[in-house]
Amino acid sequence: MVFSSSIFLVYFLPILLVIYFITPRIFKNVVLLLASIVFYAWGAPKFIFAILGTTTLDFFLVKIMYHADTKKKQKLFLILSLCLNVGMLFYFKYCNFFIENFNAILSTVGVKNLEWTKVVLPIGISFYTFESLTYVMDVYRRQHKPLTNFWHYQLYIILFPKLIAGPIIRYHDISDQITGRFDTDNIDNKLSGFFRFVIGLCKKVLIANVLALKADEVFNMPIETISTGLAWVGALSYTFQIYFDFSGYSDMAIGIGKMLGFTFPENFNNPYNANSITEFWRRWHITLGSWMRNYLYIPLGGNKVDSKARLYFNLWLVFILSGFWHGAAWTFIFWGVYHGVFLILERMFLLKIYQKMGRIVPVMITFFIVMVGWIFFRADSFSFAAGLTKRLFTFDFSTIPIVDNEYLFFFTIAVIFSFCGLSHLGQRIQSFFYRHAHSNLTTFALGALAIVFYFICLASITASSFNPFIYFRF
Repeated sequence: MVFSSSIFLVYFLPILLVIYFITPRIFKNVVLLLASIVFYAWGAPKFIFAILGTTTLDFFLVKIMYHADTKKKQKLFLILSLCLNVGMLFYFKYCNFFIENFNAILSTVGVKNLEWTKVVLPIGISFYTFESLTYVMDVYRRQHKPLTNFWHYQLYIILFPKLIAGPIIRYHDISDQITGRFDTDNIDNKLSGFFRFVIGLCKKVLIANVLALKADEVFNMPIETISTGLAWVGALSYTFQIYFDFSGYSDMAIGIGKMLGFTFPENFNNPYNANSITEFWRRWHITLGSWMRNYLYIPLGGNKVDSKARLYFNLWLVFILSGFWHGAAWTFIFWGVYHGVFLILERMFLLKIYQKMGRIVPVMITFFIVMVGWIFFRADSFSFAAGLTKRLFTFDFSTIPIVDNEYLFFFTIAVIFSFCGLSHLGQRIQSFFYRHAHSNLTTFALGALAIVFYFICLASITASSFNPFIYFRF
């Protein structure tokens, strides 16, 4: 089940909210836990047992680790917990990749390939594995005590709004809210949460899905038939699609959380307004960047290393792992290497050059660099991605891209919304729609507007069979 499906919008969410709001406070977490299990099991009934099983083992392993009387024992249970979580992620997400590449090597030397039944990827495994690792590491570092309530830990991991597409939430960001959020649970938060949910729904359904049709059309064409115009249309369409799809899902998660009394961290902050790749990664998928910084970059030494060579290696390694986290394919690894190279070049000299160019030119350069990276992120093969990138500059205008009025309208909307943060007026408009505090009249007016767009999105979903879920690969 996904947020942008008719079954979620018509049945799951309304029924859950009614039950949740009328349930006594003492049972609200029970309702949420059961709803989260149903939500995940709806589309992946077999894998819900894997999640529940690993979270159960993790809960007790971490508890034993915390109370172990020697450092050696603590490390032993830390390693067991890490092996459990990373092992699950490796088996389900990366086994196919390594077996396929190993068989390719065997084929080159004439050896018979290994027989292997492909493993099906559980949806959202990358997101909830990182949250499990966060809990384990923070308890090991004594940043907080282990939970005493088993059901609270289960709720933290599988809370459905952030389960399959983030934001990635560290335990200490949400720990007090599991039992203490009810004091701020009021009608204003419910209405503002619903409005935030509908903003995300509109991003996903009305903008991202329209752009996805054109992006899929271009990326599914034979490379030799793609002209320069088509290459730019495909690359730009996917660049805006992934932003409005991903940020839309984050908005929906934050909105649902707010309706339920939770405050989740922001995940996007106008990333295409960034004037460098360094700044882009402070604005894009913020919770992943924070996770990588706290649990990979800083433990590797961070900025406090003896040499610039080690600093550059740390940056590069973190982004290779970031690319591999996103998907088990060489295209994802290259995407991580690609971003890592530009981060290093910026540390070396590019940032100084950008500072002399003003505001707009570095933003345009950064956007182009990011767009080329997205080509490799989206493509099914490295050869296609390299070919499409080359087509951007072949000046082959033999085929003129044909786009309809609907595409042109929503592409224009995507461009405006992506870059409006560069102006003071755009910032004020964004602040108005995204801030939490409004007058009563404004809150109810925005709530009424949200209801209208809720049904517009629902009509769009039911009228079309095209509603891709971009996170199945993660």
